Amino acid sequence: MSQTETRSIQGVEIPEPGDWQLDPVHTAVEFSARHLMVSKVRGKFHGVSGNIHIADDPLGSWVEVKIDPATVESGDAKRDEHLRSPDFLDVERYPEITFRSTRVEGDSPGGFRLEGDLTVHGVTRPVVLDVEYHGWATDPWGGRRAGFSASTEVDREDFGLTWNVAIESGGVLVGKKAHLEFEIEAVKQD
Repeated sequence: MSQTETRSIQGVEIPEPGDWQLDPVHTAVEFSARHLMVSKVRGKFHGVSGNIHIADDPLGSWVEVKIDPATVESGDAKRDEHLRSPDFLDVERYPEITFRSTRVEGDSPGGFRLEGDLTVHGVTRPVVLDVEYHGWATDPWGGRRAGFSASTEVDREDFGLTWNVAIESGGVLVGKKAHLEFEIEAVKQD
């Protein structure tokens, strides 16, 4: 294992340069969307993998995340089956959701914006994630881990996810906007 490099920007210790692999056990991608226009349905994808490359200049860093849409879980087996169907994620035709960053922007390492391309249902659209960096630590086995949170809101119809039902009282069964939350723990690769 190499010597840990400590770097600080504006008093924030940032991860050392190199490749950091997402720890799937400690990484979560969650979503929420309006249901019947009055409440929110929340869900989570369990199959998440990816890498973060921390550059010498942190603004040159990049991220790549892969999500298995078949691992979606919302707390209701019938709804999950519907989410996997051609009405929504169509996991047979589109077995992967991806995010690839194109730019890191911001003045503070504690909070920044990550621009990139999100591909869902075979459709790629630019998105901006608001990212918060939580720091890094050495785990009990000598590994180095860094933590991040990120969020964004997307219009699911922009990705071809247009299935819906009008409700008698006005509005629709499923809201157009989906809020995405990423909780990331990444492990330094030596």
